[in-house]
Amino acid sequence: MTSNLEYLEQNDPDVFKALKGEELRQTTGIELIPSENYTFPEVLATLGSVFTNKYSEGYPGRRYYGGQEFTDQIENLARDRAKAVFRAEHANVQPLSGSAMNQAVYLGLLEPGDTILAMDLSHGGHLTHGAPVSHMGKLFNFIRYVTDPVDGSIDFDKVRGDALRERPKMILAGYTSYPREMDYEKFKSIADEVGALTMCDASHYGGLVAGGAMKNPLDYGFDVMTTTTHKSLRGPRGGMILCRKDLRSRIDKSVFPGLQGGPHMNAIAAIAVTLLKAQQDDFKVYAHQVLKNSKVLAETLMARQGKLITGGTDNHMMVLNTVESYGIDGKIAEEVLDQAAITTNKQIIPDDPNPPLKPSGVRIGTPAATTRGMLEADMEKLGGWIADCLSNPQDENLLASVRAEVEQLCRGFPVPGIE
Repeated sequence: MTSNLEYLEQNDPDVFKALKGEELRQTTGIELIPSENYTFPEVLATLGSVFTNKYSEGYPGRRYYGGQEFTDQIENLARDRAKAVFRAEHANVQPLSGSAMNQAVYLGLLEPGDTILAMDLSHGGHLTHGAPVSHMGKLFNFIRYVTDPVDGSIDFDKVRGDALRERPKMILAGYTSYPREMDYEKFKSIADEVGALTMCDASHYGGLVAGGAMKNPLDYGFDVMTTTTHKSLRGPRGGMILCRKDLRSRIDKSVFPGLQGGPHMNAIAAIAVTLLKAQQDDFKVYAHQVLKNSKVLAETLMARQGKLITGGTDNHMMVLNTVESYGIDGKIAEEVLDQAAITTNKQIIPDDPNPPLKPSGVRIGTPAATTRGMLEADMEKLGGWIADCLSNPQDENLLASVRAEVEQLCRGFPVPGIE
């Protein structure tokens, strides 16, 4: 029987060649972008399944198309498993992406022009947390809190003062490039004082919450938590909204029909698979190992003149100030490490004087390397290689030598789902 990949090779060799090239890149190099990971083989199977063929506008038991017996089964499985994993009263698994899920929350629970208090973009917030260039930043009145430039702490006295003065309708915790744990109790206390809803965007660390390695904001009374289903959770590309049951109707109507049409049922099947995986003991071991690896990598970089934003990490990521550490901007640092088969992403730092496409840092994380089975000793090697490369960015012989060592290391750690 001819496989689907064989059909692709026969009928579109250009795409097939690019696909095989990407497989080779992923297997021979180290992935250190904090938001990227290797998904489960079962997820790859469901994403390429016949659920791709099915339209399922609506919700289980209330669809606008016929033939929904099995789509209802998988969506109910995904919702029930999400509630169990995150101890949530309600779960919506239909958002097509992280940005869409956050937009659905704002549009479902607030009115245009309402005030939202959220983390400043350069201090670790996300575009959808009110960056002026985003549509949400134009539609809602975002005010922003910042972090201490030395240790990354949040001045909650100032946050409370801002909240008392501005009276936000929502206070938003969560981040995309903040290396510390959040104090949900303090956020919740301030929100209660001003009568604001509480929302946490746990997109980056949802898998670490699921695995018990990081705190769950829902355990601290948060009204809403959003998370992407890939990243540290290792599922398909998508989003998920977890909320109090009394917010269920407003959230569901905001997702559909408010923001999007038919959900991607192949992705929802993959989310269901992912959430079953997340309940297993080995996933909990994985989540804790991500944090152990992150600590060691951060300590290794700091021992090699690396200046980390906030002076370290409490989670799966770190932000390295490459300008202060090595005299090169983040764009150059990213390109140098690419030459050594170490993939990172250039990253703005708090109040960065440089532009976003040529920022002052790079963002580094350990979820993907940990998925491959790498441990603390491997992080020490990685930290040394990163420091060597960034200290000698024009030494092509050194970069080639490090690349060979990286590829040798990777041979001992297969990528799940890639033969």
